Amino acid sequence: MGDKTMRRSVLVLALLACAATARAAPASLEELAKPPADATGFTIMSSAGVHGHSYQWVTPDGVHHGRESLNLRGQLFETDSATALGPDGSISHMEIRGFTPSGDSAETFDVHGGVATWKSPVDGASAPYAGPAMYLAFGGPFDVNEIVADAVIASPDHRVRLLPGGELTAEPLTTLEVGDGAARKTIAAWAVTGFGGTPTPVWFDNKGKLFAIDAGLTWIRPGYEAAQPLIDKAQDQAMGKRSAAIAHRFLQKTDGPVAFTHVRAFLDGDRFADDQTVVVDKGIITMVGAANGTTVPAGARIIDGHGDTLVPGLWDSHQHVGDDFSGPTLLSLGVTSVRDPGNVTALTLSRAARRASGDLLMPHVYPSMLMDGKGPYTAQVGEVSTSLDEALGIVRKAKFEGFVAVKFYGSFNPAWVAPTAALAHQLGMHVHGHIPAGMRTMDAINAGYDEITHIYFVAMQAMPDEVVAKSNTIARMEGPAKYAKGMDLSADPMKSVIATMASKHITSDPTLVVVESLMVPENGDLGAAYAPFVGTLPPTVERGFRAGGLAVAPGYTRADYRASFRKLEDLVGAMHKAGVQIVAGTDGSGLELVRELELYVDSGFTPSEALQAATLAPARLQHADDHTGIISPGKNADLLLVSGDPSKNIGDLRHSRMVMMDGALMICDELRGVAGISGRPKYSD
Repeated sequence: MGDKTMRRSVLVLALLACAATARAAPASLEELAKPPADATGFTIMSSAGVHGHSYQWVTPDGVHHGRESLNLRGQLFETDSATALGPDGSISHMEIRGFTPSGDSAETFDVHGGVATWKSPVDGASAPYAGPAMYLAFGGPFDVNEIVADAVIASPDHRVRLLPGGELTAEPLTTLEVGDGAARKTIAAWAVTGFGGTPTPVWFDNKGKLFAIDAGLTWIRPGYEAAQPLIDKAQDQAMGKRSAAIAHRFLQKTDGPVAFTHVRAFLDGDRFADDQTVVVDKGIITMVGAANGTTVPAGARIIDGHGDTLVPGLWDSHQHVGDDFSGPTLLSLGVTSVRDPGNVTALTLSRAARRASGDLLMPHVYPSMLMDGKGPYTAQVGEVSTSLDEALGIVRKAKFEGFVAVKFYGSFNPAWVAPTAALAHQLGMHVHGHIPAGMRTMDAINAGYDEITHIYFVAMQAMPDEVVAKSNTIARMEGPAKYAKGMDLSADPMKSVIATMASKHITSDPTLVVVESLMVPENGDLGAAYAPFVGTLPPTVERGFRAGGLAVAPGYTRADYRASFRKLEDLVGAMHKAGVQIVAGTDGSGLELVRELELYVDSGFTPSEALQAATLAPARLQHADDHTGIISPGKNADLLLVSGDPSKNIGDLRHSRMVMMDGALMICDELRGVAGISGRPKYSD
């Protein structure tokens, strides 16, 4: 999954619960609070098993305490909290301690003399405190967010003002019976908005206390772990009813032809042409030509494209679809196709069925079945195998259920890769993924990989043995952060890796935006991927995007990590120059896609070549270029109209105006509104 703590599949609430700062001396494990025997607990789990535990208790002085331990594929999160409530029932004091992969998670909040003051890993400020308002912590254990979630349910109007900004609202969603015998109880889901930009299902018991949050990772009351798949299904069905209304609103096919006139168009998958007219009818491109030589059909809807550019609908080649609201978000950015490289199988199939019936607004999704072995670092949504026979059975299951690829993960047994990849190829499936611990890049290629996921796995050939041996943990990111700066791309081993990938037509999905976010920013920095969206995102979302990169390892500096990022960026440029096919993916929310292309241009791509990595190249990889990925007569009208000139400034692709998919023409500003984005991004230089 995402290498910044499941940035796609764990929603903003979970991200907030795991964020941290990079202060020099975080509280040690021994210094953190010890839960009493009667503390209330939550199990932190996924379909792969248990990843940790969270505890909460109240001391006689009325202070709420939390303590959480989470091991996410070798990334350790150890935090505690102490929270006091004021006379108005809101948080009056909070202190968070501990550490995460980003460093120190120390955070404080106080209300005194009518002033609220906070210092978090990413910000610090004061503001007048003029009435009930709940501080939403940037980090800390689950307890700090449960206090806020419980408050919104208890509020008469189910609305709570938040600090540093925004508000939390809740609406009833559905109910579910869980447990057996005397433990059987009814839980109720509420759609809570304010943790992120769109509603999050949150489950409460009959006393109004938080019971579970299921969002990639699941926090659930102990003893009810077996109910997690039931909760998955129930909230998917309930949110699906809401999603259907959104789909029916936007998926209205155009009545008659549509003509985009006087546009700059990206044609033949590799060139821009000025002053073009492109005509669409019944979802198919029917005419493409110079504006002064193309006759627009009578009665066509004319869209004046002066100053605008028409490009094929974009692809995000690494998009773990988070929930139904991923659809409006991605489409608002002009993304009409995604490759989902791993997700909860039942949810993937459910979304596919609802999309096919017209009840879900979502780009075209090309899913991979994520495969892993069993162990402490198993991927959260992986299909787990404990034998080669089980692995082969998972491949057959993936083919039967309509998956187009299999993706190997870090705990998969290296001895099983070759036979499993061979079966996948026999069944016509694509093979890609992380590289299992103990294998290097060339081992994966020789075992049958068609594609290497993440640029740091391409660089794994040059990493020391101790990194390769632990590359299914945080070592896969921390190792390249330390050592990539010293790679010589013109000498072996990287020279041979690049040449082999080119000669064997091995694709790379580099996700440079992930590497940039891990190696470049300090806590509080807003990364280049998100800076254009400042002021358009909900306060909690924008604050979450200010989480810094990895804590710098002893003996290294942030400058070292930044130098390693630049070398990995150079590696992408060298691969491209050698003829290795690059496809653009984010492993994020999708907001990062254009930044990914900007990084390609920085590494030596032309704007046309960068755009091809998000259009024709992934379409070819998925054998979908016979109908999409290019503006040409007879192709599907998967199209994006943007303001500006991406032939000169690839960043202009952010300024999406209209998107067309499946014969429906959608206004991007309206899609942004559904996705919780309040306006268009700023222009970049």
